[in-house]
Amino acid sequence: MERRVLIAITLSFLVLFLFQRFVMPPASAPATSQPGATAGQAPAAPAPGSMAAITQSSNQSAPAAVAAPAVAGGGNPSGLPAAQMGNATPAAPAGPTVTVGETADREIVVETTTVRATFTNRGGRLLHWVLKDYKSDAGTPLDLVPSGVGDDAVKPFSLVVDDPAVTERINGGFYRASASGPVDATTAPQTITFEMAGSDGLSVTKTFVMEPHGYLITFSAVVQLGPARLNPVIHWGPGLGDDIAQRPPSSFFSPNSIVPAQAMIYKDGSVERVAATVSGSQEGPFRYAGTSDHYFASLLLNEPTLPPFRIDYAPVHVPMATDAARVANYATYSVRFPAPPDHSRFFFGPKAFEDLRAIDSELSKSIHFGMFSWLAVPLLGALKWVHGYVGNWGWAIVVLTILINLAMFPLRHKSVVSMRKMQEIQPQMKAIQDRYAKYKVTDPERQKMNTEVMELYKSKGVNPASGCVPMLLTMPFLFAFYAMLSVSIEIRGANFFAWITNLSAPDPLYITPVLMGLTQFWQTKMTPTTADPAQQKIMMFMPLMFTFMSLSFPSGLVIYWLVSTVWTIGQQYATNYLIGAPAKRIAK
Repeated sequence: MERRVLIAITLSFLVLFLFQRFVMPPASAPATSQPGATAGQAPAAPAPGSMAAITQSSNQSAPAAVAAPAVAGGGNPSGLPAAQMGNATPAAPAGPTVTVGETADREIVVETTTVRATFTNRGGRLLHWVLKDYKSDAGTPLDLVPSGVGDDAVKPFSLVVDDPAVTERINGGFYRASASGPVDATTAPQTITFEMAGSDGLSVTKTFVMEPHGYLITFSAVVQLGPARLNPVIHWGPGLGDDIAQRPPSSFFSPNSIVPAQAMIYKDGSVERVAATVSGSQEGPFRYAGTSDHYFASLLLNEPTLPPFRIDYAPVHVPMATDAARVANYATYSVRFPAPPDHSRFFFGPKAFEDLRAIDSELSKSIHFGMFSWLAVPLLGALKWVHGYVGNWGWAIVVLTILINLAMFPLRHKSVVSMRKMQEIQPQMKAIQDRYAKYKVTDPERQKMNTEVMELYKSKGVNPASGCVPMLLTMPFLFAFYAMLSVSIEIRGANFFAWITNLSAPDPLYITPVLMGLTQFWQTKMTPTTADPAQQKIMMFMPLMFTFMSLSFPSGLVIYWLVSTVWTIGQQYATNYLIGAPAKRIAK
């Protein structure tokens, strides 16, 4: 291949990469998913994840709406003037009075060893779920309930019944909270109850049980309308609130393996991950279901008897407050059982393998290790074991990479020796091929060529398969290590040294990708090959492509790749020392 052709291809890829990365405008916001839509935008239908949408989802054919309770001093369920409610509330017609509830909006903070949860007595819902051991990209405590999604966005544990008016009262009324102040749940489980009732017979009791450790929350809801117990739908609202929602999508020249929020359903022994752009519903005896992104999940954990339930899910796209041209991508879901459930358990936290397995062995499958999970999981255990000694996730990656490559040394050595033998007989191989080049592939004379080649292999003691088979045996380890580092929350936000302060984020100075490209070029240059000169030039082009691709990879992955390449170079020199210097490459 002509040198100028290679240069042209290289420059073309470089121009496309730079254009897509730095010039190409971001994707515009979808028009139908803005729970925080403001007045004047007038969407055709309420956006998924908004209170307007879930109120509209109530059965329109239900009996006449139950009138909002009338209280002295105002026309809203709380009895407060609209100006004091934060959100404008239209005056309600006279109706039943509030018999159980409070008259002002207030928040109840629950502290556990791992979570700081904030509930509001307005609807008895969850406002914040701050993880104490995890931080956002900005270094602030991570709140998994997203902010900036609009005042009308659904909050976790919103309830919907068939009657829209009752739904509005359930989610807008001021409940009587059992806690008068902050709740300390760091040493023992704590129960927080929210109660609301009206003179028309409507009563709602929401109960939350918080554990001292972990990310489970047990939820019960009893909704009565007179003698009848209603069966509400439990809505979660847009999530998850980590920084993944605001990252740009992956592309060919700017790839990343970050998974945005999407629906996840465990059924028939495996996890179904619904594409982040798809909305829909499913019903069945699912073991767990909800939404998940790359590192975190919000999941309903079904009872051991696996009663069937229905899950509805949809993507939610919200314009970002810092840049209206970009959107944050969330997902929302709701669940409904055939009969009102008691003591529903929800997991709302990080997808840390050991924590998930402690809850349910199958819950660990919510981490997407891919087809090499059978090997990635032991490698994750090994990485944690090494980290226990070195105390730094970056150095743990380096040490484990060295250990894995050390274990692969015999296989790679055998492969290089075999390739060296193949390289040495290339002149004889080419002479045989040239003699039979004038015959067509279907010509019987070509069979003689194959016979001569096999005799050459036999006389020189060369097995063509012995060059590639040992390398193929190492591939599962490489892919599994790659998968493990791609999804392990342990390296999320982990500091290494100097400029690498987050192993799950790309190298901000691009130093490690460049070093990786240079070492790959070095490795390719010194690796024995039987390819013709044109193919050899193409192979020399590959390190450049990998360098550009790795600019967007997590720095932990690039460090693994860099250390592995450096080790391979060192092993190549060791092999050359043991078996002698390679012969010069075939000239054109």
